[in-house]
Amino acid sequence: LQIVCLTTKDSTYASAQSIDDLAGGKCTAQTGTIWYDTCLPQIPDAQIQTAAETAPAMIMQLQTGTVDFICTDLPTATAAVAKDDNLVVLNFTGTDGDFQFASEEERAENVNIGMSVVKGNTELLNAMNDVLSTMTEDDFNAIMDQAIAVQPEV
Repeated sequence: LQIVCLTTKDSTYASAQSIDDLAGGKCTAQTGTIWYDTCLPQIPDAQIQTAAETAPAMIMQLQTGTVDFICTDLPTATAAVAKDDNLVVLNFTGTDGDFQFASEEERAENVNIGMSVVKGNTELLNAMNDVLSTMTEDDFNAIMDQAIAVQPEV
């Protein structure tokens, strides 16, 4: 999954081409995530605000102007833009201006989308894992697109 930033279309950061272009901005991300703990500190002179407890709370901080931009995963950002056309995704993936990690494995192991299963429900867990193990990245993206299309307002 890709790590991106999200800002408003009228923000001075809306045309950022790298994390360096976000220098000095007021920002946040969701608590307990690689975005908050590893990514935001890479932005020069970032004014890192208290972490948001939830994704909707993080997005609300952006929408109300409490922060200039947020850092999150691409599916969360895409879903937010689908519901609020005043938001814009800043995706630096694959450029020299992207967030840096010790390895691609570090990035991959810290950026995952999960599903919950009631503890002890091994039948459902095994059935889900069987299906998931056969899916391609395109399959996952198609499911994410379907979920974004039916998501409630944030």
